[in-house]
Amino acid sequence: MTNCAKGVEELNIDLPWDLSAIPEYFFFFKDAALLTLQITTLGIIVGLGIGLMVAFAKISHHKIFNIPASAYIFLIRGTPLLLQLWIIYYGLTAIVTIPRFPSAVMALGIHNGAYIAEIFRGAIQSIDRGQMEAAQSIGMTYPKAMRRIILPQAFKRAVPPLGNQFIIALKDSSLASTIAVHELLLKGRQLGSSLFMYMEMLIIVGLWYLIMTTVLTYGVSVIEKRLQVSDYRSEH
Repeated sequence: MTNCAKGVEELNIDLPWDLSAIPEYFFFFKDAALLTLQITTLGIIVGLGIGLMVAFAKISHHKIFNIPASAYIFLIRGTPLLLQLWIIYYGLTAIVTIPRFPSAVMALGIHNGAYIAEIFRGAIQSIDRGQMEAAQSIGMTYPKAMRRIILPQAFKRAVPPLGNQFIIALKDSSLASTIAVHELLLKGRQLGSSLFMYMEMLIIVGLWYLIMTTVLTYGVSVIEKRLQVSDYRSEH
């Protein structure tokens, strides 16, 4: 019996749940947690690629780029991720059948892309225009100045909001359970149903998410501190 369960008994609290099942079944969720991380990681990678391209299109002065980028952001941010997931998995079957896992990755990537695009756009536009003008005055092309001067600074400013978006993406991956992807939440529902221990299994799912979000938050904070150190060294 776990210390938690012993403590409950000592307090004479008669809970309807068997808390000793939590450590017993905790590692049954290992594969589901790994799948959750895979969906999240691939969704973030796709979202970063889409977000960077859309951000450049959004800040472009050419309407052929600016208008579609604005429309994409408006459409994706204005509709739920669950709806987007169902459109990709169920709605597109008349044209092409997309398996469950790629559907989840695509939906998460497209959804993240709209938010990441706005993060990148804001970070790029926060850099003083004078830096681009100075770079071009010494002969740098726009793409070269963007790559070597503007983007490194913009990336540093984008790290905190990107970290928040990555954590949101991790939690949003749970929606893949609605199309029967065997990630954490679906595993919890299935085990809860078969063992008649819904609360116990959902607590385990929550613990796995807390562990992963904590690690991710720590990783982002480490990156932030290293970037701050590099800024301090460059100034001195």
